[in-house]
Amino acid sequence: MAAIQEFLIPIAIAIIMWGIGLNLTFNSFKRVFVEPKAILTGLALQLIMLPIVGFLIVFMWDIAPAYKVGIVLIAACPGGTASNLVTHMLNGRVALSISLTAFNSFMILFTIPLITSGSMELFMNSNQKVPLSFWDTFTNVGATVIVPVLIGLLIRHYFTAFADQLKPYLRFVLPATLLVVFLIVGLDSIGGESGRSIWEKMVIAVPLLLLNLGTILIGYWVAGQFRINHDGRYTIAIEMGLQNSALAIFIGSQIIQNPDVVLVAIIYSSFSFFTTLGLAYLLSKRNSNGIKNY
Repeated sequence: MAAIQEFLIPIAIAIIMWGIGLNLTFNSFKRVFVEPKAILTGLALQLIMLPIVGFLIVFMWDIAPAYKVGIVLIAACPGGTASNLVTHMLNGRVALSISLTAFNSFMILFTIPLITSGSMELFMNSNQKVPLSFWDTFTNVGATVIVPVLIGLLIRHYFTAFADQLKPYLRFVLPATLLVVFLIVGLDSIGGESGRSIWEKMVIAVPLLLLNLGTILIGYWVAGQFRINHDGRYTIAIEMGLQNSALAIFIGSQIIQNPDVVLVAIIYSSFSFFTTLGLAYLLSKRNSNGIKNY
């Protein structure tokens, strides 16, 4: 199964990002960087506010130390392809979402080792380090995010009619492809966890649900305080609420090598896509109250 993950998951993610790129134009990204308030706000919220909220939740929750580390790890892994797809499905600012994903993918090289190692020392009395490879991250983001999106952009730019013909099919193909990714990761990671009681999983799920829904609302509210427009607000909210559980599973299983930390990420991945999609949908239908576009 591990070999299947290494081969199929990058291809599936690249297909999703290519399909998203087909719906974008170069002007979509120009808006992000000419008026950078939204991306700067999103980055600050994801890299600073999210870990703070994660720490506050685990300090208040009486759970095993490894579960606390797992929740903090989830909070330290900013959204990836799933958040891009939810933004796309809800007609949010997809270019902003992708830009946040790209920038975060390099910032976490510094933030995840710091935050996760700190949480392990605090809650587990462990001095274990959590190293991440710059080159592996660079090639992974380039191959699965940047290059596929760029190809999609170019196809839309030079073959607009063809891109428009694909739109109705992509509406179903992209979510289905992500579902396949979830199934592959979940089935591979769930082995050995069947002995856990339903009650134990529920105890872990409640603070994770609080992290998921709470950070969505925080992101939406803070973005509003900075006078970011409505579609930018719920795009940032999606990025806040939907963390990269696949990355957390990888770190928990391959680097930290703790099954309890992995279990937290598995439980989070089982519901977070759907709860984020549901709450973000409700937020997307709210009136923007005349907030100026940024």
